[in-house]
Amino acid sequence: MLLWVSLLALASVSGRCAAASKPMISLQPPWTIAFKGERVNLTCNGFPFNSLWETTWFRRYQRTHTSSVTAGNTYEAQWPGEYRCQAQGSPQSDPVKLDFTSASLILQAPPSVFEGDTLALRCRAKVESALNEKIMYKNRQLQSILGDASDFFIHHVALKDNGGYHCTARREGYSSVASSNVVQIRVQELFPRPVLTASPSRPTEGSPVTLTCKTQLPPQRSDVQLRFCFFRKDQGVESGCSSSPELQIPAIQTKHSGYYWCQAQTIDRYTVAKCLLWWVHFDLCLHGVPGPISVSWYKRPKLRGEMEIPSSQEAKFRISTVQSSDAGEYYCVARTSHLTLNSKPITIHVRVPVSHPVLTLMPPGVQAREGDEVTLQCEAHRGSLPILYQFFHEDALLWEEKDASGRASAFSFSLAAEHSGNYYCTADNGLGARRSAAVTLSVQVPVSHPVLTLMPPGVQVREGDEVTLQCEAHRGSLPILYQFFHEDALLWEGKDASGRASAFSFSLAAEHSGNYYCTADNGFGPQHSEAVTFSVIVPASRPVLMLRAPGAQALVGDVVELHCEAQRGSPPILYRFYHEDVTLGSSSAPTGGGVSFNLSLTAEHSGNYSCEAGNGVGAQRSEAVTLSVTVPASRPVLTLRTPGARALVGDTVELHCEAQRGSPPILYRFYHEDVTLGSSSAPSGGGVCFSLSLTAEHSGNYSCEASNGMGAQRSEAVTLSVTVPVSRPVLTLRAPGAQALVGDVVELHCEAQRGSPPILYQFYHEDVTLGSSSAPTGGGVSFNLSLTAEHSGNYSCEAGNGVGAQRSEAVTLSITGGRPACDTPRIRSDSEPTYYNTPAWLEMQPVYTNAAAIPGLLEDKDSPVIYSQVKHRWGRLTLPQATPRGLGVI
Repeated sequence: MLLWVSLLALASVSGRCAAASKPMISLQPPWTIAFKGERVNLTCNGFPFNSLWETTWFRRYQRTHTSSVTAGNTYEAQWPGEYRCQAQGSPQSDPVKLDFTSASLILQAPPSVFEGDTLALRCRAKVESALNEKIMYKNRQLQSILGDASDFFIHHVALKDNGGYHCTARREGYSSVASSNVVQIRVQELFPRPVLTASPSRPTEGSPVTLTCKTQLPPQRSDVQLRFCFFRKDQGVESGCSSSPELQIPAIQTKHSGYYWCQAQTIDRYTVAKCLLWWVHFDLCLHGVPGPISVSWYKRPKLRGEMEIPSSQEAKFRISTVQSSDAGEYYCVARTSHLTLNSKPITIHVRVPVSHPVLTLMPPGVQAREGDEVTLQCEAHRGSLPILYQFFHEDALLWEEKDASGRASAFSFSLAAEHSGNYYCTADNGLGARRSAAVTLSVQVPVSHPVLTLMPPGVQVREGDEVTLQCEAHRGSLPILYQFFHEDALLWEGKDASGRASAFSFSLAAEHSGNYYCTADNGFGPQHSEAVTFSVIVPASRPVLMLRAPGAQALVGDVVELHCEAQRGSPPILYRFYHEDVTLGSSSAPTGGGVSFNLSLTAEHSGNYSCEAGNGVGAQRSEAVTLSVTVPASRPVLTLRTPGARALVGDTVELHCEAQRGSPPILYRFYHEDVTLGSSSAPSGGGVCFSLSLTAEHSGNYSCEASNGMGAQRSEAVTLSVTVPVSRPVLTLRAPGAQALVGDVVELHCEAQRGSPPILYQFYHEDVTLGSSSAPTGGGVSFNLSLTAEHSGNYSCEAGNGVGAQRSEAVTLSITGGRPACDTPRIRSDSEPTYYNTPAWLEMQPVYTNAAAIPGLLEDKDSPVIYSQVKHRWGRLTLPQATPRGLGVI
């Protein structure tokens, strides 16, 4: 008996695929979430890259689409969004979603996870937050206490590790706990269940057959090495396992009949997938039995007795379309006239492929709330048992169960946010999997506390800047209503149906300083963000400078208050005070308003003053204010300036009065013995002069006075002596009688009517000096001459006081006769004085002196007689000569 076996594969695919033509994006560091300010390097891989090529990068964020071109296949990202890349001539890559957050704690995960990978999750806190005591959770169940560590590892990850992961942390010594974002881990199959194919699909005995075990690795794991194993029934074929996906049967024989299946696995055997191959019909024929032969075919059904198959008299029996009712034992009976032979029975097991299962959600509904428990039931109404049921969420396997007793399987679980999406199930009894229609489930997740972010970041912004407030809830079902508040006043609201963030931009004014927060609400009650405080820095306006003096005028010694104030500007404001651009000092106004600066005035403080206000965003200078410091006039100095060494009558004397200090104008007054001579003003300060033409009356004390309205100051007195040149003197000769006689004593009296003392008088006889005498206090002087015959002639006198001498007119004296020697000389007197004669006439030069000065000369002190001494020119001869009291040189 020869058996032809036909093999039918479950499906036919094109074989193990070549490298994908679509590029893919890899990340460095390999995380899809990072803190704001950090950067992630994206690399476009999976195609033959030429260094001269350019790569186009696409970014989608909310409703904004942007693109950029880079030289090379790398791109540095720092903004949130969904990124794709496209190389020259390639399609766009699958998207990679990046998020840059301002949260204090984040959980980082790789963009994709496959069976057998080592999954690394990193719980990161901002450095300045000082968070530690970290804990890792899966589906809100504690997984590991990390402490100060950050990384959590799952080795050889499998589908059972699917779920939502997050971490928490807190600052040591604080009770509040920070929670990270939730990361949905969906472990992907490393490769799909392989498909076993036979070539040729209907072999004949003795022909070669090739069995091929086909599967496909994802582009991200194209470097993984697989091993392929082939089995007949439950026994491995002799060739065992190898890296080749093909099994060669050089010549198929009856002994090769049966069902085959293959298995693909990784080298480490952590990931295995199997497939089955069944035969579905066969051909039988008889040889070597002598005829004529009649053949009958019989079937023993499982539940009934033996029955002959009608219309089956041929040696070949064909079941054109196998039905489930065809299952049972078959045998044939060959009859001849002499012989009846029964064949061995062959049992035919008819496997009924499963029908498309029906997935039912209990309780029914398309919306459920996070935390609710739901049941998914998958039921195939037809199909041979056992049936393997598998439940999927967005192509990720959730659970599987083999049902050998019924036609339905159920799976219950508690809902989390990540459970929203499409669900389906498959039913497989080895004759091909059937997939149910998808059931969409929307898990309504209450919004988490949103995070309010200020862009650009900072706690101080400038008036007129445009800022954006972004409110983002990391968890919560859409749509979400976002509302923005400033000090509890609603600013703006918007409903976001496509993402989890909403932004609001506005231009800043001074009144925008304060606390901001936002709320997020998706129907389960609003959640409030933490407040964000920022100060709008209003540039200081141009300040106004005011000078406040104690009185109407600013005087030296006064304390003047300089008050500077900017009407607008965010505090603190720093004020600076200037005098002629020289800094006097500075002061800060921590809460705004103005400041004052006190200045004790000196004469040098006159000039222009200004102030400057600044608060870090530019300084403003006030207009200049002029301050005139009134300096009281100091005690002036009076200077007399004469043409020569002495002041003479007729000279013009300049009286110069000057106060070294004092604010102009200064009024000067000039005084002579407290009698005002005149006044003069110095409009710009300094001194003034007063000219005086001198007369004799101008001798005396002079002073001046300086005044600028702040009190008058009198100078010290300066004495001026006006030297009056002597007038021409008058010489008078006074003789005792009407005629001058030899022996008479004649008085020569010389007097200048005018002239400043002392005056020196000199007497002349025929231009021969007779003698001289001084008048210390002015007036005239006399010279007595005892006459001899030679004294006749012309007499004159001269008066001088250092500024020129004046000679009197000549007076002629005629001496008559002589007098006896015994006669007493005549002296002009009102009384009758007593005269003494000299012993003899000698030519003598009389020198008059007070006889009382000669000791012993006058014994009688009451005597009215004085004596003169006469010295002989050739020798010493002294004779007392009586002179009436009252006469002599004055």
